Amino acid sequence: MSIQKEGMFEELKNNILKEKQLSKELDSMFIYYEQVKEAREKRLVKTQFDLLRNSLKKANEFVLIELKKINLARPLEGKFERNKLFEKSLKDVSELDEATLKRLKKSEEEKSIPIKKKKASKYVQRASKKFGKRVKKMLDQKMFATLERDLIQANLQFPPIAYISTIFYSTLISIFIAIFLFVFFLFFNFGPALPFITKATESVGLRFFKVFWILFLIPIGTYLFMYFYPSMEKKSIGTKIDRELPFATINMAAISGSMIDPTKIFSIIISTKEYPALEKEFTKLMNEINIYGYDLVTALKKVSMNGPSKKLSELLNGLSTTISSGGDLPQFFDKRAETLLFEHRIEKEKETKSAETFMDIYISVVIAAPMIIMLLLMMMKMSGLGISLSTSMITLIAVLAVTGINIAFMTFLHLKQAGE
Repeated sequence: MSIQKEGMFEELKNNILKEKQLSKELDSMFIYYEQVKEAREKRLVKTQFDLLRNSLKKANEFVLIELKKINLARPLEGKFERNKLFEKSLKDVSELDEATLKRLKKSEEEKSIPIKKKKASKYVQRASKKFGKRVKKMLDQKMFATLERDLIQANLQFPPIAYISTIFYSTLISIFIAIFLFVFFLFFNFGPALPFITKATESVGLRFFKVFWILFLIPIGTYLFMYFYPSMEKKSIGTKIDRELPFATINMAAISGSMIDPTKIFSIIISTKEYPALEKEFTKLMNEINIYGYDLVTALKKVSMNGPSKKLSELLNGLSTTISSGGDLPQFFDKRAETLLFEHRIEKEKETKSAETFMDIYISVVIAAPMIIMLLLMMMKMSGLGISLSTSMITLIAVLAVTGINIAFMTFLHLKQAGE
């Protein structure tokens, strides 16, 4: 068998060499045919050319036939080895299928995350049940248009009817609390020394004029705080957005340079999780497109109208104009990022100056003022002029004053930091 194969390969080799030689002769014959001018000689050359071409064709056909006879695959040796290889292949396929199924199952579990539905608290439910119908009539008459807009811009998870009903319900409860405190302070005093609660020795009429303001202060304060809270929250969110916007705009400029769909720019910014304040606004934008079916330009205008940040609204309005007019998006984002970064640097400088002023005030009020007050009180006690207080009372007043001032400053810093 091996001798027969060697002879087959030798014959195939000779035919291939023959084809090579015929190809060279055809090439030279063709060049010579182009140079011949006499008709008779041309016919002789053409006849020779046709003979060489037919010989090359036959040699080529022989080579193809011989190639088909050659089988390079090696048969399996023995039934046992074939079965073993077959079982191994089945095992590999089953392991691959199992791994694929596990991966698909895992991806389905990741995608099928249960959606948590937020239910209103019982307090809000009671408020809506008690005041919902009246509030609805008021909203129809546009009585709380500003508050309704602030609720939307502040991204508070409250429908306007529920929130305004909660305002009225909380104010109603605060009236009862104010009445209780009014009656309590009408007959009792509350002091810093033991016993803390003592019976009032003054007449009821005099006590009434001293504590009647409780009846109005607590309900009015509750109503005003809850009414203006969405506006304060909107300003806080707007400040956070303004701080993130310059750096997000730089990223948007880099992304838009790849000439992708403008909608994908906002999806990429959301997926980075680096801009939590902007993420909420861009999510609202994507919801307008994917859920409500608006086009990008319309969605940009709607989100810009209900946004808590003026700078973000200007950016989205400018972007919608650029897209509508077919402008250059990378250039638009570059110019806007440059402007926003310049404004950001100015804001930082202002904050540094205000922090220095705030530190000077704090040192003056917390350190110098209590010392001066203690000296004055001690001098008044020693000279017998004015109010004479004991040493323990002077110390208590100084400690309470310093504590109160520190609490006030800490509250101010906390609110300022939260706003930033």
